[in-house]
Amino acid sequence: MATQSSESLYVDSIGWKDIPRDDPSVIALRNKLQQHNGIKGLDILSPTDTKRAVELFDRDGFVVIADFLKNDQVDMLAKGCEETIKEILALDDDREGNRGSHRYSFGGSSLTRSRLHPPAWQMLLNIPELHQIVSAIFRSSDYMLRAASGDFCLPGAVNYQILHSDTSDRTSNPFTKFFSFHDPRGQQTVRDLPCPYLAVNFLPQDVTSLNGPTRQIPGTQNSRARIPNLEEEPEWMRLSTVCPAPAGAIMIRDVRAWHGGTPNISEAVRSIPNLEFYAPWYREPVTPGISYQDFKKLSEPAQKVARFHVADSSEHLEVGSILNNIFKS
Repeated sequence: MATQSSESLYVDSIGWKDIPRDDPSVIALRNKLQQHNGIKGLDILSPTDTKRAVELFDRDGFVVIADFLKNDQVDMLAKGCEETIKEILALDDDREGNRGSHRYSFGGSSLTRSRLHPPAWQMLLNIPELHQIVSAIFRSSDYMLRAASGDFCLPGAVNYQILHSDTSDRTSNPFTKFFSFHDPRGQQTVRDLPCPYLAVNFLPQDVTSLNGPTRQIPGTQNSRARIPNLEEEPEWMRLSTVCPAPAGAIMIRDVRAWHGGTPNISEAVRSIPNLEFYAPWYREPVTPGISYQDFKKLSEPAQKVARFHVADSSEHLEVGSILNNIFKS
């Protein structure tokens, strides 16, 4: 793949493998999304609105905060995402993705199941304001890092991803081995608890009605209702997307809340790298994702939350990208 700037991660080299961008169905979808996509009255807070951020997170299962990253941090994150995207796409000429066609998980395509090794994600972990807001939501500073991940979707991702939750109760299914909550009495589920872990998504670019904004269904983090499939999902849910949101913003999500990917029919990649944190009272298995040498360069708060992710000083941490169907959804 030719070397490109972040601004030129464009269509012909990376996306639109399944359908032309000028297909009548794409044009109709584009017109519809331009007119109707986005949560009406979406609250976008400032970094100083900590109390209100906690209130919205508790009520809706997510909150958006603008101006969280400085310009140089946005630039570093955009470049870090671009490098990682090129590495992943080199393994997938047909753009089949590992989260559906044209969709990819940053962590799910990593040999370590995390992207804690690239400097851009380490930079995010060093931001003092991040630890302040996460501590406020958890009402404690004793949380720990779960993973450094996120996702990206290419232009030409014309389909909706099914609504889903990022966690569930532990069962005998081998795919739930990272879900630890189980009530042997059968009286409670993970949805009856306080938030067990959250994800902080960082925006290295504007998120618009056309470039694959996350659809987020407010207030579903504690719902025991069955999540509707694509055929059952009402139209208002398909349009319940977190947009517009500016580059430099963050979206903090209770991972239990129903959410899903939406079409990217723009002309560029949409990335939402993240950091995920376990509540102080909740733990699941983690694997090493950062070398001892890089770990020692982190700030003290970052080292505290990432202390279970560091490889031994005598070990070589193997990093790189892989595509595996186990991560498809």
